[in-house]
Amino acid sequence: MKIIKEILGRIFALWAMIIFIITMLPVVLLMWMIGVIKEPKRTAVFRNISKAWMQIFFLLAGCRLKIKGKENFEKGKTYIVISNHNSLMDVPITTPFIPGANKTIAKIEMSRVPLFGLIYKRGSVLVDRNDKDSRRNSFNKMKEVLSLGIHMCIYPEGTRNKTGMPMKEFHNGAFKLAAETDTPILPAIMFNTKKALPPGKTFFFWPTKFEIHFLPAVKVLPTDNYEEIKQQLHKLMSSYYVANS
Repeated sequence: MKIIKEILGRIFALWAMIIFIITMLPVVLLMWMIGVIKEPKRTAVFRNISKAWMQIFFLLAGCRLKIKGKENFEKGKTYIVISNHNSLMDVPITTPFIPGANKTIAKIEMSRVPLFGLIYKRGSVLVDRNDKDSRRNSFNKMKEVLSLGIHMCIYPEGTRNKTGMPMKEFHNGAFKLAAETDTPILPAIMFNTKKALPPGKTFFFWPTKFEIHFLPAVKVLPTDNYEEIKQQLHKLMSSYYVANS
């Protein structure tokens, strides 16, 4: 049975890669065309295009997505959405399906991939983690994004969680940003993305039912100790992940 699943996983991976590339080509053209639109409208259009693309991709790839807690996004409010990070499937779920226009803090390397890089750049605040100036500039750019009424999506674990823990320790960035901009933090927790793309497996994909749960927002004041907020939210999200997995 295990050998059969390994074979099927490679077949599904090939199919997923083919439909991803085919469906991406018209999206690249659309992403290039929306470059003439000014912000924040451009990011709103980007999100709608991405959502339609991923809905088609998930359907053809045999995946489903359940969304819970959209009512926690209050109309007219801007949030810093923090999410767990288990897989390369995380961004295709968060970016299109966070209610409202949003950008993701993302590593600059992926923006250099031909064609896909254009899509990646449209929806991201890019950062070179090895460059101190880049990290500082990206923090200021995230402030600008929030000032435009666009949500920022941040993975506070920094990189994908390949450990046996529910979540790795959080970095300070999202919580410092919340305190300095007086922006509430809204936790988002994804389930089953590791099942689709298991860590340690090369060229493997498994059709999966994904879930993303949006929890109530947490207000962060400029006077708050953001280190304490970070620990509280880490405990909250880890407990929720374990209880609902």
